[in-house]
Parts: sequence; structure tokens; C-alpha cells
Amino acid sequence: MDWGKVVYIFFALMSLTTTVGFLVDHNTIALFIAASINLVSTFLKIGVKNILAAELFASSLVADLHLIPAFLYAELANDMKAAVAMAVGAVIANVFSMALVLIEASKVREEF
Repeated sequence: MDWGKVVYIFFALMSLTTTVGFLVDHNTIALFIAASINLVSTFLKIGVKNILAAELFASSLVADLHLIPAFLYAELANDMKAAVAMAVGAVIANVFSMALVLIEASKVREEF
């Protein structure tokens, strides 16, 4: 088992689930946790050399650029509606990222 890949996919999936958790319970702490985990996931994608590395990194950056402003909307502007809208965009980017992970995993299996 490749433990590096396990950690990498763990944080990618955690990013998706914590963002969905914020959408269920509009809590700024949950949004902060989602943004933090997504940033860790983005940093883990730096330097990854696989088939869809650029696409995975780009989708993670898109989610970051939704979650950080969402937190700022929620905390500074006190606009939870805008924060939720931005978080939905992050969820879409994370779902796309997980789809890419599955595609990449199936491509690697075909090579064996």
C-alpha cells in the first residue's frame, strides 16, 4: 500500500466532506476547518507527478479560492448567504477533484 497516496486522498476527501459539513451547519468554525484542510490538500498536491497532476492542483486551487473568501464573507461581512454560495463552488471543485482521483486510479490499474 502506498501510504503517501493514502494521506493525499484522505485530505482530498476530508476537504470535500468538511465543506459539505459547513453547508449542513452554517458555522464559521466549520468553514475555517474546511478551508484549512483544503489548504493542506493543496500543499500535498504540489510536486505530485501523476497523469492528472495539473488538473488536480488546479481544482484544489479553485476550492481554496472559494473557501477563503467564503470565510471572509462569513466572518468580516457577516454575509452567510454569500459564504454558502462560495462554499457550493468549492464543493463542485472538490467533487471534480475526486472524480479526477478516480480516473487517475483507473488509469494506473490499466497499466498493470
